[in-house]
Amino acid sequence: MAFININRNRFFFRVDGDPGAPPLVLSNSLGTDHRMWDGQMEAFTQDFRVIRYDGRGHGQSEAPEGPYSIEDLAQDALGLMDELHVGRANFCGLSMGGMIGQWLGINAPDRLSRLVLCNTAAQIGPREAWDQRIATVERDGMKPIADPVVARWFTPEFRKRNSQAVVAVRQLLLAANPQGYAATCAAIRDMDFRQEVGAIATPTLVIAGRDDSVTPPEDAKFLVDAIEGAWGKVLNAAHLSNVEDTAGFNDAVLKFLLA
Repeated sequence: MAFININRNRFFFRVDGDPGAPPLVLSNSLGTDHRMWDGQMEAFTQDFRVIRYDGRGHGQSEAPEGPYSIEDLAQDALGLMDELHVGRANFCGLSMGGMIGQWLGINAPDRLSRLVLCNTAAQIGPREAWDQRIATVERDGMKPIADPVVARWFTPEFRKRNSQAVVAVRQLLLAANPQGYAATCAAIRDMDFRQEVGAIATPTLVIAGRDDSVTPPEDAKFLVDAIEGAWGKVLNAAHLSNVEDTAGFNDAVLKFLLA
């Protein structure tokens, strides 16, 4: 675990696994941090040097004044790779992390070996809903949005079956920096890659959750259809598929990365 300065901001990151193994960068979702990937670490570190970090405005990373853009967040990922002397890496991002992955696939393909886009979309609207969420968080903090957001992240069955995991994720959301969260909401609000994702030539896997109301399977299908040669996988999960279907998620990602 360590801190590093990237693009004039302080970031938290950690690296696990064999230093000589191929690098795999994991990028967190909106409102979480690097710990959302805890369920992947035992499996992924068998074959990869896993690099996790708290995105700008999240976790222990600095939350500069916003609004942010997806390009800002992607440049942070590239800056981390530069500081760690990683020329090319596999990249796996979920939701917001998947939007960062799309930007990298479109604009920095030479830095990617393989790309995994999880529970994400080329565009998420409507704009008015993001503006309302930003206003709520700036005025009242994270508590008013925590329960409705977590309800969308997991199926009712999972929330009953594994309440401990749900509580842990809810705590990540409640602990989020409101300024950083709101600034990142603006980045998602303003993102629209629908006309650009077809330029991605990096081998790509797109993972969806069958019960994901945030980025439903139709959004994943759009990406699979737009990106030539992309593979698609639908898991029995809602939005945080890596938490709800850990075994299925790990198996899908590893089969793709090691193919």
